[in-house]
Amino acid sequence: MSEDPRRAIPRTDTVLAQAPFVAAVEQLGRTVVRTAVAAAQQRARDGEIAPDEVVDAALAALPTRTSSLTPVLNATGVVVHTNIGRAPLSPTAIEAVVDAAGYVDVEMDLATGARSRRGAGALAALLEAVPDAAGALVVNNGAAALVLATTALAAGREVVVSRGEMVEIGDGFRLPDLIASTGARLREVGTTNRTHLRDYTDAIGPETGCVLKVHPSNFRVDGFVTSVGLDELRGLTRPDGSSVPVVADIGSGLLSPDPLLPDEPDATTWLRAGATIVTASGDKLLGGPQAGLVLGDAEVVEKLRRHPLQRALRVDKLALAALEATVRGPVPPVTAALHATADDLRPRVEALAAEVGREIVPVEGRVGGGGAPGVPLPGWAVEIPVAAVERLRQPEGDLPVVLARVEGGRGLVDLRCIPVDRDVDVLAALRAALGHDGSGATPPSSS
Repeated sequence: MSEDPRRAIPRTDTVLAQAPFVAAVEQLGRTVVRTAVAAAQQRARDGEIAPDEVVDAALAALPTRTSSLTPVLNATGVVVHTNIGRAPLSPTAIEAVVDAAGYVDVEMDLATGARSRRGAGALAALLEAVPDAAGALVVNNGAAALVLATTALAAGREVVVSRGEMVEIGDGFRLPDLIASTGARLREVGTTNRTHLRDYTDAIGPETGCVLKVHPSNFRVDGFVTSVGLDELRGLTRPDGSSVPVVADIGSGLLSPDPLLPDEPDATTWLRAGATIVTASGDKLLGGPQAGLVLGDAEVVEKLRRHPLQRALRVDKLALAALEATVRGPVPPVTAALHATADDLRPRVEALAAEVGREIVPVEGRVGGGGAPGVPLPGWAVEIPVAAVERLRQPEGDLPVVLARVEGGRGLVDLRCIPVDRDVDVLAALRAALGHDGSGATPPSSS
């Protein structure tokens, strides 16, 4: 009677002792590697593979990365793309994150050994970049900054806001719902298209906690429109003569004016115009990590910092490191992509198109992330079949994932957000997606 072939299946400890698996355990962890080995052994028991194929099958099943997140090359032409992580960090910021991954002096004064202000370096960098701000605070995202501000200033009281600024932000979250979650009451004034100063003055009373000014960054209202500027709002007082703080949410996180985005507010300008504090995101136009920024009056910022909610919203050491490096470092990728002109991009796009035998077409990129919705970013793209867009998104083998866009029934590969040194990777992926001959036909099977 022949021996059961399953007895030849290698033991788990024997497989794990082999050099490739020892290295894999160091990179991926023992649990992940053992799971891959066990799955391969089970395939052998089920007769799907031979016992001597277990080692190769287990190695092939091991993930190449410890994270389930897949790096992508952004060839959509949308600079701040929420679905793929918004702002890519600069090399300087990435280096700062690596440095901060271990033990760091995030809350320690090394000169004295005593506890210090958390993330002092990042706060100092923000104050240097926005001299009109006397105080700075960083929390974990832009919505958190706004929630903290309204909670600390108006919980149990009223927040006065124009109906024209009652916006909905990403994923269906709405400003009224955010404010309601703080325990404050919304006092809506004006209409969708017109709000006057008298609407605010009529609404201010003993129960007013703050006035909220929101930049409607993801839409525009044109025509018969009136709004009230910060220079008028900063003079508002309650019946007892006390001043009413003005919380101004600029959204996208510009710290100073950018001529490319003339209608996009920035922290410096809005503070000078009369905002008590400005709230913003760090991972949009600023080009840094996910963070919420609070800049402005030192006393009000300190009130927010001392509020119990701030502890739940505070940012971690990695984000603080990346934020400081972004503010103090070289031009981040977001800024570079925004300011790349059609003339800058055309030689790269032409070179890519020539390699794969395709045509180039003029396109308009977008800022994205809810910022500057009416601002086009003229450029060029390689035109490809729509079917090739999907193959770029789901490549075979070790090719990178490239996200192109579909517009007007055609696929477009836009290099605006692609680092120059990654053009060669886009080319390799594009050749495979086009079937190597530029036709866009499905490549023939190698069998």
